[in-house]
This record gives sequence, C-alpha cells and structure tokens, in this order.
Amino acid sequence: MQRRLYRSRTERMVEGVCGGLAQYLNVDPSLVRLAFVAFSLAYGSGLLIYLLAAIIIPLEPEEPFEV
Repeated sequence: MQRRLYRSRTERMVEGVCGGLAQYLNVDPSLVRLAFVAFSLAYGSGLLIYLLAAIIIPLEPEEPFEV
C-alpha cells in the first residue's frame, strides 16, 4: 500500500499540517509542532512553510461510514 501525505482530520491544532506530517513519518505530532516553532523562531521560514503546506497538502479523506 502506498503512503500518502494528507493534512490530518484528528491530530490538528490549526490546519492539521503537523499532525498529517507526523502520521506520515510515524512520529509524535508534538515533535513536528516543536520543529515548526523552532524554524519559525530561528529562521522565520517555519510560518511560511506551514502556510504553503496548508495550501498544497490535501485534507485527509473521510472514512467511509460502516454499519
């Protein structure tokens, strides 16, 4: 099965970018969020990368309803 990068519907604080990236990399979402904060504070590029990712990465598809 091919893995795909999506914005998360469940692990989200703003747009689900960090949660989706964490699911894709199999790491804790808090670590990804801390990395974005560190890049934002150190280089100022974290916020720009986050905004671009929120636009480019598609939202995770909804799970089909099972009866």
